[in-house]
Amino acid sequence: MKRTATSVWNGTGTKGSGHLSTQSGVFDQQPYSFKTRFENEDGKKGTNPEELIAAAHAGCFNMALGVQLEQAGFEPKELHTQAAVKLEKKGEGFAVTSIHLTLKGQVPGISADKFQELAKGAKENCPISQLLDTEIAMKAELIG
Repeated sequence: MKRTATSVWNGTGTKGSGHLSTQSGVFDQQPYSFKTRFENEDGKKGTNPEELIAAAHAGCFNMALGVQLEQAGFEPKELHTQAAVKLEKKGEGFAVTSIHLTLKGQVPGISADKFQELAKGAKENCPISQLLDTEIAMKAELIG
């Protein structure tokens, strides 16, 4: 399986802008720029690579946990995960220094210990976690 995305950029790094498109069409010429990456905290003027990594990681993690829960005989009602990607100045450039996953899960019949065990396994083994070479922290909470 291969998935693709395309970036088109015009201009310099700080004054230019571009757009991103994905094979699925979910992103179709989605704008991004230096400003949308570093100066637009609410994200309403366009996306940035870190936001896309966060979305990919949260989605991959939830799917991996859903599979692990299913294999253990549980059916989750809902898995809600926020992934926070931290980008920091490092030397002359920037680096992703950590990702924090915050999970709230509704899983009938599971113990808190089993939930934590499976969530830890999903964090360590989802393909996006394995791809990322950074610290990954997680807070997992079993609710309702």
